[in-house]
Amino acid sequence: MGDDNRPFWQKASQVFDERALEYDSWYDESLLFTIELAALKELKTELAFPRVELGVGPGRFAAELGVTVGIDPARGPLALASRRLAGVCQGVGEDLPLRPEAIGTLFILFTLCFTENPDRVLAQVAQVLRPGGHLVLGFIPGSGPWGQALQVKKKAGHPFYHYATFYEVREIKGWLRAAGLQVVEQRSSLYQRPEALAEFESSQVGWHKDAGFVVLVARKG
Repeated sequence: MGDDNRPFWQKASQVFDERALEYDSWYDESLLFTIELAALKELKTELAFPRVELGVGPGRFAAELGVTVGIDPARGPLALASRRLAGVCQGVGEDLPLRPEAIGTLFILFTLCFTENPDRVLAQVAQVLRPGGHLVLGFIPGSGPWGQALQVKKKAGHPFYHYATFYEVREIKGWLRAAGLQVVEQRSSLYQRPEALAEFESSQVGWHKDAGFVVLVARKG
């Protein structure tokens, strides 16, 4: 059986599994990580526990955001995340290994672009959130300068972005509405262009088309 016959999640996660240490070391002294983490910490919505992150990777964001359990399809990053979190679990967004209405807050950070069926992932999220629970969705919009730069990397054969698809804010909001999730907070950050990233910046309230990083908080009714 050739690689093309494997499930999408196996193909998309392989590079993160094989290069987990390299992926993890990127966060060390990363200005980009500092800016993105700040935007998440600047959210005003009260986020309930327990907190879970889908696509937890090595657990760098999760460890800073009070996440209890991290979920990821790639075993290599999970092994690293297990040193930072109370628990980890191998799994995919289209079939979350969580009980219905068990989670207070679910984070999806830079992961939706690596899923085969993002609308199905968000529908799954709605099922596992408690009524009144929140999804925190952080992503790079495809039409922004950072999204365009990453698409150039993808076309050039960058291994980490081979299976990535960068979606638009309006498209994602449509999937959230279809899943029964209402956007209650928006923040935007990363206004510096990729080739000129030089200093820290705080996020701004709302969604701005020039931002390279957008955070949406959606509530389950």
